[in-house]
Amino acid sequence: MKFEQYHISEDIKNNLDKLGFKRPTDIQFKSIPSIMAGEDVLAIAQTGTGKTAAFAIPVIDKIHKFKSSKRSYGIKCIVMAPTRELAQQIGEVFTKLSRHTRVKTFALFGGVEQEQQIVKLQDGIDILITTPGRMFDLINQNVIRLEGVSTLVLDEADHMLDLGFIEDIKYIKKMLHNKHQTLFFSATINDEIKKLAYSQVKSEAIRIQVSPKDKVSKNITHFVMFVEMDDKRFFLERFIHENPESRIIVFVRTRVRAERVAKAMARVDISSVTIHGDKDQDERSDVMRAFKQGNGKLLIATDVSARGIDIADIDFVINYDLPERSENYVHRVGRTGRGIKKGIAISFCSQEEKELLESIQTFLNKPIDVLKVSKHDYTQTRTTPDEPTNLRAIINEDVAPKKRKKIKASKKKK
Repeated sequence: MKFEQYHISEDIKNNLDKLGFKRPTDIQFKSIPSIMAGEDVLAIAQTGTGKTAAFAIPVIDKIHKFKSSKRSYGIKCIVMAPTRELAQQIGEVFTKLSRHTRVKTFALFGGVEQEQQIVKLQDGIDILITTPGRMFDLINQNVIRLEGVSTLVLDEADHMLDLGFIEDIKYIKKMLHNKHQTLFFSATINDEIKKLAYSQVKSEAIRIQVSPKDKVSKNITHFVMFVEMDDKRFFLERFIHENPESRIIVFVRTRVRAERVAKAMARVDISSVTIHGDKDQDERSDVMRAFKQGNGKLLIATDVSARGIDIADIDFVINYDLPERSENYVHRVGRTGRGIKKGIAISFCSQEEKELLESIQTFLNKPIDVLKVSKHDYTQTRTTPDEPTNLRAIINEDVAPKKRKKIKASKKKK
């Protein structure tokens, strides 16, 4: 089924066509009809599968059809996200999909001055994409009114609920006087969070789960490489030199580590940009915008960028440090291999991180393939960087047998 066959606004269809969206992904195909029918939905799908558009398309269409002009009579939908970057990203998707419709959207988040945001809200909007902190600030100032809200969306619902926002969500729902629709979307979720989510939806809520057995997209080939903590910079340097045209995101555990790794790369003439919580919002937004536009090949980030950020054509993700939260592994590696594209993720695991690796593998319900480096290659990379160890060749050697197995399997089926 193509988007042109859906009973949605022609303006939205034109926007989808211009963005190159011809057919819905699995999560979009399964979610859109239920949302358009007014059902409460709990949807779980892998990263990079188009979850944002899955709720944006029907929400925009419903409001567009309800309105007779561009004039807004109050907020009709609230989309809540756990981070500023994610709220900004979701806002961009809503803006692109609502062009030429009667729907006004606005992304609201902290870290920037309130005055211009207040002016925008007072002008009238239909869809508010927001982080909880700034939204509650403006609710308490009577700038945001919720009596007209008919749809509440939680994106990255597991993170929202796990961060303890459940009381905030209950409070928001109590303020919604009209009958309303609740939508939960996430890439990962556990039984405890699932119970919390179901406690906030109608008993007949529809649960949609796409590819539940493997939490990592089939488009992503991911490995772990055992590298001691002090040696990681040498392996990162080698990998970047061997892939000079590739776009790479490197994830580290802390803000200090991000700057330290950037300085280590600068000492070997590798330029990079960093994004983390110590930067103010304008700087973080500028870094993300520039990187999305293709300015720079290497982004070093903390988990502030692990969830929901859609950057086109990321060739590799490097987990320089393993994440302390197992589910963040899925979100990190999901920055590559998005949509129909393929990607590779490599995790550097030191001796002291092996417990974290075990937790991640338990969360995934399967082991991560090990990228083996011989003692000779390891020593060569560590001590003689002028004699390159071709890490890319090692990766290709490991990927090739998997491809051959798939080919043989498909031949057997035939």
